Amino acid sequence: MAYQQVEVPEAGEKIEVTDDDELVVPDEPIIPIIHGDGIGTDVGPAAQTVLEAAAQATGRDIHWMRVYAGESARERYDGENLPEDTLAAMREFKVGIKGPLTTPVGAGFRSLNVALRKKLDLYTNVRPTYHIEGVPSPVKAPEKMDMVSFRENTEDVYAGIEWEAGTEDVEKVKAFVEDEMGFDSTIHDGPVGIGIKPITEFGTKRLVRKAIDYALEHDRDSVTLVHKGNIMKFTEGAFRDWGYEVAEEEYGDEVITEDTLWNERDGEAPDDAVVVNDRIADNMLQQILTRTDQYDILALPNLNGDYLSDACGAQIGGLGIAPGANIGDGRFLAEPVHGSAPKYAGQDKVNPSALILSGRIMLEHMGWNDAADLVRDAIEETIRSKKVTYDIHRQIEGGEKLATSEFAEEIVENIHSLA
Repeated sequence: MAYQQVEVPEAGEKIEVTDDDELVVPDEPIIPIIHGDGIGTDVGPAAQTVLEAAAQATGRDIHWMRVYAGESARERYDGENLPEDTLAAMREFKVGIKGPLTTPVGAGFRSLNVALRKKLDLYTNVRPTYHIEGVPSPVKAPEKMDMVSFRENTEDVYAGIEWEAGTEDVEKVKAFVEDEMGFDSTIHDGPVGIGIKPITEFGTKRLVRKAIDYALEHDRDSVTLVHKGNIMKFTEGAFRDWGYEVAEEEYGDEVITEDTLWNERDGEAPDDAVVVNDRIADNMLQQILTRTDQYDILALPNLNGDYLSDACGAQIGGLGIAPGANIGDGRFLAEPVHGSAPKYAGQDKVNPSALILSGRIMLEHMGWNDAADLVRDAIEETIRSKKVTYDIHRQIEGGEKLATSEFAEEIVENIHSLA
């Protein structure tokens, strides 16, 4: 298709998707990339350099296609934050990667990160959390952390509706709940803000399928449904129940529930089955710290997923090292967990590892596991040798502080030596 402000590379081919939602990836794919706002101007090019080197080291190549959102889009599209060009490119080329986009707190436009996920129906936010040797951590045994969070990306608070305190509308909602619905309200007198959050059977089940499929494909032992169903029985409690329905009705002997595991098998799981269990969210926040190595895959509603995945990220050294990706049916968009940190923009200073490792998830999604392994191994070798950006340098002794671009170049050198 024709684009207004986007140049499609002359070389390279599109990634295609089969009717069974399988990717057909050429050796030289065209991949859209959004550098992003703030530090995106630094980490975006760094990630391109590293990912391209890993592809070339394994006999392939990536043809990058710059697309725009946020500040870079407003400059080119007469003030638009998320132009149709960008959405069309992501739909046409199937697999992409983006840096952070700035979202003002309490004012301004709605989150562009959320808008991209919703408009492209990227309903699963996947955040693998594992420790890179050499990264300082606040816990004694960070290597025990090896979890993957599957966070629902389109419902819960992302589809929430709010009414502002002091408005006619909020008073109507309050009166409807108390008078027409007959609930014995515990809402205090005076100004009140009210919100609702939807969680559907459809949204829950497609998320849990992704989590179970991933566990089966990657030989993981368990999938844990994380919820606050003891309090929110008809939203988060329903998330739990619908998750178990998927496991019990759609996977046969490939999946066993924790109840069956203990009631019928005395805790002995079959070698070829995934155990599905559930935990209350606040308890799970404790257990990721106290029983870290007992959990594999977490499936969570949106807000729980945000909290839990960030807490997991803290155990491996922080969000500067934490990767992520957004996955739908036939579409994929890699995205780091951290924000845009505008005060560091253009300083060639920050750690690009989160975006690079998000690109690693992209390479795995494309079936380029050898290139993906090179990326992780090269980052680990670089950090282990204490050649690091300022955020890690200030926490270690005897290190060499590198700029963002220098750190990327060091990773590339290690890719070449490891390939």
